[in-house]
Amino acid sequence: MNTAHLGLPVDVPSTALFTDRYELTMLQAALRAGTADRRTVFEVFTRRLPEGRRYGVVAGTGRVLDAVENFRFDRGVLDFLADQRIVDEATLQWLADYRFRGDIWGYPEGEVYFPGSPIMRVEGSFGEAVLLETVILSILNHDSAVAAAASRMSVAAAGRPLIEMGARRTHELSAVASARAAYVGGFSSTSDLAAGFRYKIPTVGTSAHAFTLLHDTERDAFTAQVDSLGSGTTLLVDTFDVAEAVRTAVEVAGTELGAVRIDSGDLLLLAHRVRHQLDELGAKKTKIVVTSDLDEYAIASLAAAPVDAYGVGTQLVTGSGHPTCSMVYKLVARAGSDDPAAPLRPVAKKSMGAKSSIGGRKWAARRLDEDGVAEAEVVGSGPVPEGLADRQLLVELVRGGKVVAREPLDAARDRHVAARSALPLSATQLSRGEAVIPTEYVVG
Repeated sequence: MNTAHLGLPVDVPSTALFTDRYELTMLQAALRAGTADRRTVFEVFTRRLPEGRRYGVVAGTGRVLDAVENFRFDRGVLDFLADQRIVDEATLQWLADYRFRGDIWGYPEGEVYFPGSPIMRVEGSFGEAVLLETVILSILNHDSAVAAAASRMSVAAAGRPLIEMGARRTHELSAVASARAAYVGGFSSTSDLAAGFRYKIPTVGTSAHAFTLLHDTERDAFTAQVDSLGSGTTLLVDTFDVAEAVRTAVEVAGTELGAVRIDSGDLLLLAHRVRHQLDELGAKKTKIVVTSDLDEYAIASLAAAPVDAYGVGTQLVTGSGHPTCSMVYKLVARAGSDDPAAPLRPVAKKSMGAKSSIGGRKWAARRLDEDGVAEAEVVGSGPVPEGLADRQLLVELVRGGKVVAREPLDAARDRHVAARSALPLSATQLSRGEAVIPTEYVVG
């Protein structure tokens, strides 16, 4: 599908097979039973935050909108379903004309969330809405996990720039999504060119150890890089001896050398030594960038070090130990017939253990204390209390199958900063704890 009208520089393929087989077998059975056209409401939520986390971050909303628009069963996809005998002919004919014509509401991208928050609400016929379950969850679970890790790292960095460098540590497509989610969570740039091309995220990068080892001497490597990229470049100084490399770097690039990067060793000790050495050599404006398996705790441990920027890879793109948010997509209301005027009835799974859910089409609002600090996430299925009417969190994303809330990525990034700053101060502590505010339910 051509996506020029979406402002994307690449075509987005059909997302129809980014799903589980049982979505289609449920559809076939519902079509045969005459229940596929019943109005339904599905909600995305998580029953708990990852262990020790104080808040979650909504990310991937923009990608969900793209995925819904491109959820189409073209001839190749239909032939595959027919060849594999996944669904019958009647279902294939129904899928050939598939378009999501319903409504989607959700927390805007960059917003924070808590257990039970109705992060996204999908309203439409059962047939239309059930097919979107897997692709919506795969996007939101992945992107929100990365964004939450990025947010924690951003807090730990205390205003110092963060560079996303995880492309080589994950699947090539998830690398692009990770860079996007990291940007929402507070990172300022990425090394991944595909992410820069598609989402206009600033890209950075200079050289690796291989470039130094390619040359006969470290001085030759630095000279080649400076001749090519100018004295404002960043030189990697830990291939051999750091102190000798720093001395050579300043000799080659001069005191206007842009930055040096340290990728191994005791980063706290080396940062102090390198800063002292650079200052002695007159390169007082040269910045220090550190990399090497950083996470939010390592970044926090470097708070007192003379570090100017951090490059983060593995821990970021894997959610810093929590690669998913355990979000689910549950049917919470349905009509009793396919009559468009039939009222919606709350439905919910009732089971042993922690997998039960609360029925009903829900709203959500964040209650603030007298100082404007969040004190509770209020979720309800009836009328919105008057005092919370202007604090509602869900916004309209899709109306009648048409996207109505596409926005620049920077808007989500700015929203996250504002949402996080309105939480209690303990939200930014890296120590383990429960959700920083409770979730309260109001049943109408």
